[in-house]
Amino acid sequence: MIVTIDEGVRQKCPRIALGYVTATVAAHAAPDELTAELHAAAQKIASLPEPKAVLESPAILATRRGYKALGKDPARYRGSAEALLRRVISAKALPQINAVVDVINLVSVESRMPVGLYDLGRVNGDVVFRTGRAGETYKGIGKYDLNLESLALFADASGPHGSATSDSERTMVTAETTNVLAIIVSFGGPENLGTWMQRMVALLERYAQGREFTTTNV
Repeated sequence: MIVTIDEGVRQKCPRIALGYVTATVAAHAAPDELTAELHAAAQKIASLPEPKAVLESPAILATRRGYKALGKDPARYRGSAEALLRRVISAKALPQINAVVDVINLVSVESRMPVGLYDLGRVNGDVVFRTGRAGETYKGIGKYDLNLESLALFADASGPHGSATSDSERTMVTAETTNVLAIIVSFGGPENLGTWMQRMVALLERYAQGREFTTTNV
């Protein structure tokens, strides 16, 4: 399985870069230590003199610019990192699903970049990062059908299954998941992707029995 970026996306977003991790994991309930890390990350933002300033961080602004370049309104379809940060600054707790999902949300909050997470057993073939076509939709996790037209998304041989806004139910990680693909989306360039992939690897190893890792830049 390989991940590629569609040439049309590269032309409109020349700084686009992806960093992806595959791993064998255990998607059990998050241990207390991981819950504490999530809480600490939220508290760190909440204790800033101006918490809303995180919404103007370079990675968030780069994602917004990328959405606009691809033809999607970032005020209506926010990147997943921005959505998580908005929860934090509105004093809502970060969601707690399982150890794997919680690790990915922690990395997204810390990096300010969207991170897609997929059950590899449900991914059909190679994955391409492209824009959604007219009429394409899928059921987002815990959401109604998502309008994918012009949205930055991931598609396999069966069609779209994730995006920088919200992933689909088809490839979502559940308690039965044993192998995952996690993709960090950087509209601002590749410079920090290695750091955040290593952070993800360390957290998955510590909290989700992660092993057999691969890390790749695109």
